[in-house]
Amino acid sequence: MKPVSVQAPRGVVMIRPHHFSPNADTAADNAFQSDDRTRTAKTIAAAAHAEVSRTAAALEAAGVTVHLFEDETDTSPDSVFPNNWFSTHAGGHVAIYPMFAPSRRAERRTDVIEMLKQRYRVQDVIDYSGLEQDGVYLEGTGAMVLDHLERVAYAARSKRCNDVALERFCTHFNFEPVVFDATDAAGRAIYHTNVLMCIGSDISLIGLATIENAARRAEIRDRLEAGGRAIIDLSHRQVGAFAGNAMELQGRGGPLLALSARALRALDDRQRQLLERSVEILPLDVPTIELAGGSVRCMLAGVHLSPRRSDRAA
Repeated sequence: MKPVSVQAPRGVVMIRPHHFSPNADTAADNAFQSDDRTRTAKTIAAAAHAEVSRTAAALEAAGVTVHLFEDETDTSPDSVFPNNWFSTHAGGHVAIYPMFAPSRRAERRTDVIEMLKQRYRVQDVIDYSGLEQDGVYLEGTGAMVLDHLERVAYAARSKRCNDVALERFCTHFNFEPVVFDATDAAGRAIYHTNVLMCIGSDISLIGLATIENAARRAEIRDRLEAGGRAIIDLSHRQVGAFAGNAMELQGRGGPLLALSARALRALDDRQRQLLERSVEILPLDVPTIELAGGSVRCMLAGVHLSPRRSDRAA
């Protein structure tokens, strides 16, 4: 078995929504969102609830610790994506983030943070959410894709990723910011970095064609390869199918890559074979969740914290 990598957490936090729906407040800058006019709102909500339940069960069966919280409210349509409002970091650090859409700010939950304090060794919690009052936003590990091994924070410019907030985070958490412009095939700015790239321990899936500046594109590729990673270059079509919205986790049998079934279907045989050299692929069927413009990576807030002794023994 490969040694455990700091890039691949053993645990995740997930939120199971009871009233899921694509968020009208975020549709303007999230071109990955879509509508389903063939089902009622009640049917869509029930399907999303079931998809989260199956995803959590599949991760637990693979040996990943899942902390599953319920959202029974009808005021947070995007609550299924907790990685946008908090992140955790080795050494016992937690960050809480400022959210662009007012309707998303209610997703922040004290019970999640308290659970982390009780189950894991948390030294401090840095809360950036007050920056919302100044119109400054940084939507967590949606806005940033973090290379925990090389200490680099990759970030595509958008309304949801402010340079000031990014610099502040990188200073506090010891990351180097690498900022770039990224657009989809229609020339629209991509709203979150984690839909175009995923960084694992030995591999990186990245839509290089989305990075507008050729020199910056080459620099980012070089940075990723310098860390010893194999690059899986995604086309615009594959990015649109959420092939970049994946996450490496530590399972019972070693590293695994959680991604959606749609994303896996979008990859070609060569790309899948390259992935399988480094990770076990765990496809998860979440078509209803993907209506909201995010996929499996967005559903998982990684726990990069050390468990307290009682939980380690358990």
